[in-house]
Amino acid sequence: MNLVALLIGLGPLLGWGLFPTIASKFGGKPVHQIIGTTVGTLIFALVFAGLTAQHFPTGMNLMFALLSGAGWCFGQILTFKAFELIGSSRAMPVTTAFQLLGASLWGVFALGNWPGLSNKIIGFVALIVILIGARMTVWSEHPEEQNSGNLKKAVVILLIGEIGYWLYSAAPQATDIGGKAAFLPQAMGMVLVAVIYGLTMMKKDNPFKNKITWLQIISGFFFAFAALTYLISAQPDMNGLATGFILSQTSVVLATLTGIYFLNQRKTKKEMLITMVGLVLILAAATVTVFIK
Repeated sequence: MNLVALLIGLGPLLGWGLFPTIASKFGGKPVHQIIGTTVGTLIFALVFAGLTAQHFPTGMNLMFALLSGAGWCFGQILTFKAFELIGSSRAMPVTTAFQLLGASLWGVFALGNWPGLSNKIIGFVALIVILIGARMTVWSEHPEEQNSGNLKKAVVILLIGEIGYWLYSAAPQATDIGGKAAFLPQAMGMVLVAVIYGLTMMKKDNPFKNKITWLQIISGFFFAFAALTYLISAQPDMNGLATGFILSQTSVVLATLTGIYFLNQRKTKKEMLITMVGLVLILAAATVTVFIK
């Protein structure tokens, strides 16, 4: 792995690692966060497409790319709702674990990954470890001081949101569209769903006239930077899919730590230790699932 490939591979660490913290720092409701984020992503995608003269897909390729972006937007709306309930530092490891589970199970049952009994046993043990790691990151030393109802509600919300994230990653696999070509129509699908969601919230509060909505465009730049660098990193002549994926998953560590220290989502020393062990388990198990042949 050369230095350039490594730096590009670490792009998602910064982009996806800082995105939830920045979005939470700007504040607002999920509707403000999702509109600003998707508009920022679209601006980034338009600039990239213009600079690189990317071919714009048509037909089924376009439809699945739009569906992919719409799925991400659905999942992210629910993730923002989970941030309201338990904070980004607790929600991010859980949603990362669910996304790893969803991607792995889809690969096994739909794409024929992990052939053979031994590979399946190793893979499913790794998935159990991922769940254990996620549970450790939300462990509380003083549960009586925590709202357990909020935690349960957030976990259910994140589990439902996984449907959207699954569409985001699975829909492009149904066509021969390349990741770079899909980037712009994915962003268009994101904005479409975000605008529809915003219109449904107009009676309560017009999100399109709120300053916070447009500040969240900056959050969108961070998400888009991560998504694009991951697409480049996963190419065979860079880091490849397996290594690129593992490098991108390190973002959960930065997202968790920045949420704790910059958003004042404090933990006790014992909670921090168990959280860090949980994050290590998630990353280690994710590495195992990627390299099972």
